[in-house]
Order: sequence, then structure tokens, then C-alpha cells
Amino acid sequence: MEPYEVIKYPLSTEKSIRLMEAENKLIFVVDKKANKKDIKKSIETAFKVKVKEVKTFVFGGEKRAYVKFSDETPAIDIATQLGLM
Repeated sequence: MEPYEVIKYPLSTEKSIRLMEAENKLIFVVDKKANKKDIKKSIETAFKVKVKEVKTFVFGGEKRAYVKFSDETPAIDIATQLGLM
């Protein structure tokens, strides 16, 4: 799968901003069929970053991925790149 087939869009909510600042995480809405390996590979390819961990859950008919970035990659930089900040 292509990276942008897996990643639909980032979520910009109060919770996601808190997670970004406190835990170096971003929340993305992803394709329902994508697994954690697909999501990790897509994020790393699309943004040229290192991903430490991916957690997923389905909420209200959409799949969300909580992506924790490595320490050398601040989530806030990626959020700025995406226009969230």
C-alpha cells in the first residue's frame, strides 16, 4: 500500500495536542484494513522519521493510530509540517 492510502489525515484535538506535548505522539485516522506494521512503515516513509510504537483502535467507524515517535523526532515538528500548529 502507498503511504497516503494508509494515512488518511491527522487529528487535531485537545487530547492530541496534549499527547504531542507530553508523550511525543500524534493521532492519525488510518485505513481500516491497515495493520500496525503498515501504519509504521507509511508514517516513516511519508515523513522520513523514526516511529517507536503504534497503537490502534476503532472509534465511531474509523480506525485511529496513536503514533509514538523516537526521541530524536519531535512530534511537534511533524505537526508543524502538517499545518496542525
